This record gives sequence, structure tokens and C-alpha cells, in this order.
Amino acid sequence: MTDTPSSESASPEILPPPGAEKIRCDACPVLCYIADGRTGACDRYANRHGELVRLDPLTIIKAGTDKLVPFLPEGAGGPDDWDGDVLGNGRTFVTAIGAGTTYPDYKPAPFIISQPLGGVDMVTVVTEGIFSYCGAKVKIDTDRHIGPERAFVRVAGEPIGHVTTGEYGSKMLSLGGVEHLTGGTKKEGRVTCEALLSLCNREPVEMSVDDGAELVITAGQAPIVNGVTEARMRVGCGSATIGMFAMQWHGLVDEVVVVDDHITGVLSEHQSGRLLGMEPSGIRIKGRRSTPGRYFQVADPGTDWGGTNVTDPLSILGPFDPRRARPGMTLLMVSTTGEQWAYFVLDEGLVPQPAPLPGPLHAVVERIAENCEPAVASVLFMGGAGGSLRAGVTQNPIALTRSVRDALTRVTCGGAPAYLWPGGGITFMVDVMDMPTNAFGSVPTPALVAPIEFTMSAADYAALGGHVDEVRDMADVIREAEAKGLRTVPNGTSRSASKRGKAA
Repeated sequence: MTDTPSSESASPEILPPPGAEKIRCDACPVLCYIADGRTGACDRYANRHGELVRLDPLTIIKAGTDKLVPFLPEGAGGPDDWDGDVLGNGRTFVTAIGAGTTYPDYKPAPFIISQPLGGVDMVTVVTEGIFSYCGAKVKIDTDRHIGPERAFVRVAGEPIGHVTTGEYGSKMLSLGGVEHLTGGTKKEGRVTCEALLSLCNREPVEMSVDDGAELVITAGQAPIVNGVTEARMRVGCGSATIGMFAMQWHGLVDEVVVVDDHITGVLSEHQSGRLLGMEPSGIRIKGRRSTPGRYFQVADPGTDWGGTNVTDPLSILGPFDPRRARPGMTLLMVSTTGEQWAYFVLDEGLVPQPAPLPGPLHAVVERIAENCEPAVASVLFMGGAGGSLRAGVTQNPIALTRSVRDALTRVTCGGAPAYLWPGGGITFMVDVMDMPTNAFGSVPTPALVAPIEFTMSAADYAALGGHVDEVRDMADVIREAEAKGLRTVPNGTSRSASKRGKAA
């Protein structure tokens, strides 16, 4: 614990109480004064007998021992031959988790590590970045309406982001970013930072959408929408579902309607139905006809059939055309997850009457469900290696950017590969499920602390003006870390695949 200023009162001008024997932490802009035996405001650093220490252990990814298939034929080279992978997934890799920071980055990164790889001297620059502008992109596998596009997403009443575009059966959230972390009230910034930290560390976060749903989001687990745990990600839109199962329905039923919030499909009108030689059924769909067998806006968005507000599927149908429909004609209506379905037979007045679903048709409905992916909430951390962070790597920061752009330098986060955005700067995204657990921290400025590593050949590092005098041998770093506490993560098992269950 500490008497360090909170985020509300954080200021580099605050001085320690008179007579107190404290040291000043320079790991972030808060610049805490920490008494002996106490931690800073972030709980990441402490004063241990006058020495500033990083509390979380340095984390390494240990090479696996279960390699079974040699990459190269016998005689072509040894197992350490470099195949061009600058990260070297088969070697011990020091991540930036627990490495510490160098803020402000007038000095080299905490660890600049050399390691031979297949006869090539490689360098990995390891640091925990402080990200005041970062955010998270969240993909929620659900058909259900969670709120209108651009609606605020709130935690504890504070806006932390917004709903963005729906994509392929999933709802997307854009959370965090500079406007919420630093551009709003102090409480908004603090709540946003705490929510991002929990999401990135795979902890559940309760949130609400203005004029929308209550959500519980945990990275890698099924989303909870209005208290209901999602099980299935839809197999496709209504039109896609028609295309996927048209042949299996053909001959078993006269008409199929796949109800969907985006594109509702009608088998007999759809291209697949026409190619199968199906006759028009005389069905009439309430909605905007796009192309044959494809209808938009059949209902309002909701949490029922196919992500609509439809509870009675017949409500989207108009009267059947008596010139084409006939008594006894059969109709299957089903949602894009197979969770809702109904079967009807037209009576003498051409009115659909509920009837038991025949077994063969039931098997096709179950096949829709079988083809659904498990519903999962995915969290991608998004950050950028800004100017000062790059100074911890090289004396000429633009050289690092160019090296990354030229694919000479590989960017990873906690050992996980990062996706680099095109355009200027080093803006990246990483799936938090690919990273070791508890890889993120925070500081009360507010900002997230995330690991970032830059790996390149020693020659390229020297060429971009790197801090070559600070390069240390891997064995020395490991030896030193072991004395202070070292966390080892097996290679390739950081992703919690076991959490991604089967669709119910």
C-alpha cells in the first residue's frame, strides 16, 4: 500500500512527507513516493529496503519438448537452423510481462536480450509499455440485438465505448481509446481503464448498452446477453442458410423460410430453390425484397427468432397467393441457429396450421445447430508503439518504425504475434487469448500497461541505432530473473482452447 496520489490527484509535483524515507518510482507518470515495504499506486512496483523492484515475475515462454517432426531432412541442417522465423517459436522467449518500464523512455528498455538462432544473432527488446490511448475491440457471437449502432457502452454508468458495426453474425464493440481514457471525466477514465484491464486479463465485465442489452463479457467465453448465456453463433444469414441446406430440404417440404434480422431467406424463390426446380409456393413475406428469395427488414431487431423481435414467425407472412398455394402445402420456418423452428400445413383457407415436425426435417434442423460455431466473446487489445516507447529501443525512433514496416522487426505482445495496421506508426492488435494470463497491468494516470517485444537480427538492431551497449545475454537475464522469481509459460499452451466449448 502507499500514500501515493490517486489518479484524481496524481501529479509529478507532489513531494513526499517531511522525514519520510521513501523512494520515487519513475515507472509511470504518477511518480509515486513509496515507503519501504510498500507498493506504488499500481501495485506493480515496491520499495524493498530502498530498492525499487518490479513485483510480478518476469515471464518467459519455454520451448516445448514434444517436437516430433523434423523440419528439414537429415543432412540439410541441425534442429537450430533458422527457417526465417524471427521470433523463433521453438526457443525460450523472454516476454515483457513483469519486465518493467522505462518511462520516460530517455533510457534503454528494461531488457535488451541477445540470443543465437540458427547461427544468426538475434536481439529482443523487452518492455512494458504504458498505453494512454489504447483500447479493445470486442466481437460478440450473438444474433441477438444488443443495441443500436453508435450507442454508448457503459460500465458503472460511465461510457467506456460504443457499439459499432455488426459483422457476420457477431456484434462488435469499440471500447476505450483516448476519448474515454483521458478525454472525459476522471471517473470515466478510471472506469474505462479498469474495464479494459479486466477484459484483457480475461476477467468478466458487466456492461450495459444504451437502449440495448445488459452484457457480461469475458474473453474466450460465451457472452451473456440479458442474463442468457449464448450457445450458438448463427450458421449464416437466412440466404446463406437456404443455400447450405436447400438440397437436404428438397423433397421433404414445399417451402422453407429462414428468419433472420439481416436477410430472411425463402427457399422456393431463392436461386438454390429455383435450380432445384422448385415451384413458387405463393408465400408472401413482409419486408423489403432485395433479390429473389432474399428479404431485408422483415421485423425489428430483437432477441428472438434470428435476432429479430419475432416471437410468432407467422407474423412476417402475408396471405398466400391462391393462384400458387394449395391446401396441404407444407411450410418450415426456422432461425439461423436452429434454436427456433415451426412446421405448418396450409388448410383449406390457405392458412398455415401448426403440425408436428416430420423426423427427416427435424434432422435437418438439428444439422443447422450442428453447424453453428460455439458463441464466444473475443477481445483484441489495440495499442500503438508511440514516440517515447520507441526511444527505449533506439536512439532514432523512426528507424524502428521503418524496420517494422520493412518486416525486419517482429512485434509481439507477451510473445503473441501482433497484427500491424497499415499506414503510419506502429499500431497493432493482439488477441488476448494468445497471451499468457494476467499479462496486463494499469497505472492510475489512467493507462493500461501491456507487454511489447521487438525482435530482429543483431545486425538490423545495430543498423537502426539500437542501444547495443545494453544488450545482455539470454542466460544472464534468465539467471538474474530466477533469483527474483521467474514465471515460465509452456510454448503454445497459453491459449485457453479448453474454454471454447461446443455449441449446445
